[in-house]
Amino acid sequence: ACTEMVMPTSGNNKESILPESLWNYDNRVTACKLVYDVVPRPNWITIEFGGHDIKRVLKRFGSNIIFFNGLRDPWSGGGVLKNISKSIVAIVAKEGAHHVDLRFSNKEDPEWLKDVRKQEVNIIAKWIAQYYHDLAHLSS
Repeated sequence: ACTEMVMPTSGNNKESILPESLWNYDNRVTACKLVYDVVPRPNWITIEFGGHDIKRVLKRFGSNIIFFNGLRDPWSGGGVLKNISKSIVAIVAKEGAHHVDLRFSNKEDPEWLKDVRKQEVNIIAKWIAQYYHDLAHLSS
């Protein structure tokens, strides 16, 4: 990633089947400039979305968001794992992984995944019902 999302990657051959590789920011800058003629902006996310305290920012400016995190996903450690408000909801599953809830359903889906999707649909249905309820009362 060469612009908004600079994601360092490295590894060693003790914990991975891949050869050792050390991540170096200066090398990333050089490669991004050479290949894409851009310079990475490693602080863009925190500047654009309100710093490191996502809970504080979302409480002030967010609503109607579902954060699903499956704890088998290595990205879940940086995810929202607790509800922030009544309309900013975290759904966490021990079994899941990245975006599995957004994939098309099929007959082999496990029960926990079906339950997560039902929860998401029910939450969204409540938001829509509330919207139309509020809209009707504004008009009268």
